[in-house]
Amino acid sequence: MQKYDLVICGGGTAGVAAGYIAAKSGLKTLIVEKNIHLGGSITSALVMPAMKSNTKDINCEFYKAFIDELSLYNGQITYCDGNTGWFNPELAKIALDSLLEKVGCEVIYDAEVINAKCDKNHVHSIEICSKTLSLHIESLYFLDATGDGNFSAILKNEILENFEHRQPMTLRFHISGIDLKKFSDWLLDFDKDRNVTTCDVINGEIHLSTACTWDKDRKWALWPLFEQGIKDGIINEADASYFQLFTIPAMPGTVSLNCPRIILDKDIDPLDAVSVSRGIITARKQIWRLYCFMKAYFPGFEASYISNIADMLGIRESRRIKGKAVYTKEDLLSGKTYENPVLHADYPIDIHSYKKDSSTLQHTTVDYEVPVDILKSANYDNLFIAGRCVSTDFSAQAALRIQTSCFSMGEAVAREVKKLLG
Repeated sequence: MQKYDLVICGGGTAGVAAGYIAAKSGLKTLIVEKNIHLGGSITSALVMPAMKSNTKDINCEFYKAFIDELSLYNGQITYCDGNTGWFNPELAKIALDSLLEKVGCEVIYDAEVINAKCDKNHVHSIEICSKTLSLHIESLYFLDATGDGNFSAILKNEILENFEHRQPMTLRFHISGIDLKKFSDWLLDFDKDRNVTTCDVINGEIHLSTACTWDKDRKWALWPLFEQGIKDGIINEADASYFQLFTIPAMPGTVSLNCPRIILDKDIDPLDAVSVSRGIITARKQIWRLYCFMKAYFPGFEASYISNIADMLGIRESRRIKGKAVYTKEDLLSGKTYENPVLHADYPIDIHSYKKDSSTLQHTTVDYEVPVDILKSANYDNLFIAGRCVSTDFSAQAALRIQTSCFSMGEAVAREVKKLLG
């Protein structure tokens, strides 16, 4: 039986940060990842850019190393108010492999945890399984970085109840073959609001960003085009509920779409395969309609084509695992500080809604910090939790789910394990 200091279940944003820092600090570390690449939301779900937040450089060593590594492949740019988190999702797969190999973190791909050996409050070993292997692995400490809290569910760790409506999910996609010069010239003239639509030339490439939603919190310049598309029967109202478009480093002529927002007749439960399957089928139909709309209404899209559809849904929240402390909206808004904070941030409470004019973007008046006890399982003395399944209430999770905060959570777990092992 193989033995480790730290086994990480899930190689997404929190998991890769934990794996990198733990292995770099000398811990024998393993990541078990169900996909065939690391990165989670960055790579599988095509979620970029990483949202900018005031980190005060707390637990940001991995993030800096990731940016530096991506830069070697021309897979990262700094854009939109100095945000360094513009990543190329395909090159990120290569960069993450390289980063973890440099520090000696082991990775097993295409495998999932199916069972665990525990006593009352201690996890001793796990069983992982793939198409080609079944292994039993012992470790001193474990981290659930699965996003959905799947490992904690196997362990029957206490799950925090959800009394709120689910946030809608997204299935992102890419369109290539675009004449970006033609499109950007038209777009900048059509939308004069530089808080919504921006454009710049970086490393000789055109980069741009724009957005439009059905919410009337501002006057969206693109909205009349969406109204016409609905009238012409190219798209429907749900397709126009949320639209965001931006370019990608090292992908000339390609844009990434942060849409469609998947809207069915009721909330989609991200933990129910039947519900999720309906959502995925609906989303791919929406993607085709949105593509036809852009080709018809956006100059420069005449010869374009759909080049990629994410192989993982953009899930904003599902399970939240109970920790030794539960971080609340009140904690976040109070600006409470801690002696050794997990992270420092100022990203707002960002709750998406299925309904018009019902989304929340609540900015904080002060920055906030997070205590390490929300990363420690309430039920097991050697289990940590990091990422969007962390121990918070619904509203606090809506601020902490961003990639930069998840990186810091994973890094904080690695440092805590190192401290415990001496």
